[in-house]
Amino acid sequence: MIKAAIFDMDGLLIDSEPIWTQAAREVMQKVNFDLTDALKLQTTGLSVKLFLDFCHKLQPWNTPTFEELERDILEVAHQNILAHAVAMPGAIEIIKELKSQGLKIAVASASHMELIEGVLKRLEIIDYFDTWHSGELEEFTKPHPAVYLTTAKKLGVLPEECIAFEDSHAGLRSAHAAGMVTISVPAAEVFSDSKFDLAHYKIASLEKYILSEMSGVPESAVNK
Repeated sequence: MIKAAIFDMDGLLIDSEPIWTQAAREVMQKVNFDLTDALKLQTTGLSVKLFLDFCHKLQPWNTPTFEELERDILEVAHQNILAHAVAMPGAIEIIKELKSQGLKIAVASASHMELIEGVLKRLEIIDYFDTWHSGELEEFTKPHPAVYLTTAKKLGVLPEECIAFEDSHAGLRSAHAAGMVTISVPAAEVFSDSKFDLAHYKIASLEKYILSEMSGVPESAVNK
């Protein structure tokens, strides 16, 4: 029986991926690293630390340090997200509907706790959430399952009693490894990529998620 719904945040609840990309491109100019569209797709869903590690393996640099670059990316992205980002289509509606059906609601994100809370306040949906958790508080963040396992524990439910909504492959791997029912919502440009077949269900957007009476799965999901 499904007792909780856990949502990723960036690119799933809020349209922040373009903001993260712009912040990364701007800051990575300091080390002459060109964040191409292809590299952007490969790194979507990763924490800033893992993103920098990925880039450094491709094109090593000495200065600035990882810590300086991470600080700068976070500062630019956080400021712009809290000032400009909007909800993804259907995000607010699905949260309200799932909450009305008695499910516990949470966020499990690679973003920092203060940004998660700030986004939920910006969208005026914070009161619908029972908890939220950041992979930054874990030894390993997504695609490791720790952030989802801890979120389930904070909700007081078993991982298999949760449905997890994710837009990125790294996030999908995280929720799947935690043993949750996974619903993938990939961006249009990667929707047909076979790597998202790992999900139990795949949908084009939260807006097209038509709720049934929640026997545990959405009728509108694309079951493979």
